[in-house]
Amino acid sequence: MNYWEKTLLLSMILVLFTLPTTTHAQWYETQGHARLDKNTVEIARTKAMENALKKALLIAGASVSSVQQVINGLLTQDQLNVRATGSVNSIEIVDEMYNGDLITVTIRADIFPQERKCFAVNFKKSLLLTKSNIMHREQANVGKIYAIDKAIPLQLSKQLNKHSSYTTHTNIIHNKTQFSRLNNSLAYDEIAELSKALAQSSNSQYILFSEINDISFEKEATNSWKVWQQGIYPRNLAMNFYLYNGINGELVWQEEYQDSAPWEFTKRKTIDPFATKFWQSEYGTMINTLLEKVVKHIDENIMCEPSRGNIIQLTGNQITFDLGRQHGVKIGDEFTILQRQNFTSNNGKNYTGFNTSPFKVKVTQLSQKTAVAKTSNNSLFGNIQVDDLVVRY
Repeated sequence: MNYWEKTLLLSMILVLFTLPTTTHAQWYETQGHARLDKNTVEIARTKAMENALKKALLIAGASVSSVQQVINGLLTQDQLNVRATGSVNSIEIVDEMYNGDLITVTIRADIFPQERKCFAVNFKKSLLLTKSNIMHREQANVGKIYAIDKAIPLQLSKQLNKHSSYTTHTNIIHNKTQFSRLNNSLAYDEIAELSKALAQSSNSQYILFSEINDISFEKEATNSWKVWQQGIYPRNLAMNFYLYNGINGELVWQEEYQDSAPWEFTKRKTIDPFATKFWQSEYGTMINTLLEKVVKHIDENIMCEPSRGNIIQLTGNQITFDLGRQHGVKIGDEFTILQRQNFTSNNGKNYTGFNTSPFKVKVTQLSQKTAVAKTSNNSLFGNIQVDDLVVRY
């Protein structure tokens, strides 16, 4: 048995579970991606296969918890760890492609289906990263790292490019939002309106806000320093991340992350938080590890959410909407149309609702960021308007 067959067999073993014999399996075809970077071709191929298998399990209704640990000593990380009530009968490798440092593996997996489906897993969701906010600005005095409120979101952008399978993103890290002021005032209705406005202006489905709560120093040094030496003190990092749905302004997920690492620089030295030297330091490495967790948690919270796009043009029986090739859309994909319905409750609060239209459209043309779709029977749209939505469940 060669390396690839052995790895494939081991990955299959990880997801074998017992089911009643009356259940019938189904075939699911999915693609997985991985970058070569410092990985060997074999490890990158395995990661791509695991990514594809993960998608297939989600579509079939399995619940994938995380990708960690070791596959029988073959990998130092990224073991497929699945909690599911379904099982995999067999896997076939359909195709394997290389584009620069990106490897794409297509598999067909024979899986016992479950009631819960996750058809949206093959579509990327658009995400807007915003400038963070340092809650205690005086803590940035050491090192003069005031620009860390922009440097961390920029580094998160790089981590998303490397590790996220379910997002495509843009950022507005040079412009401060009113999120922290509104959040501190518990003005949640205003945050919802802010999220919807940012989503509208950036053509994004989700908005990510963040706050830097703590970048202070510990009191005890980590080294046994002499009188003529400077002590190396651990520096903290505590951050809150908030993910909002830009369509309706609802909070999807929030979490606090905290850690610390030695600050290797002299206290009087000005440090550039955008510099490679900073990110290669112990403190920068700690932040990167934290951001990898953030990417993982973002993916887990949006991978099965419906992919929604705004209609930006409408003519006869044809629409153009703001989802394209970079979001995973393909020629022939079918979308349902949702009509926006904004209303005000009795207590004066504004809400965004949607009515499901009887119209379904099929994609006929694609660009990187947009798609053109037509009704299947060439019927003309009724009261569909620009800014209504298309959705793929």
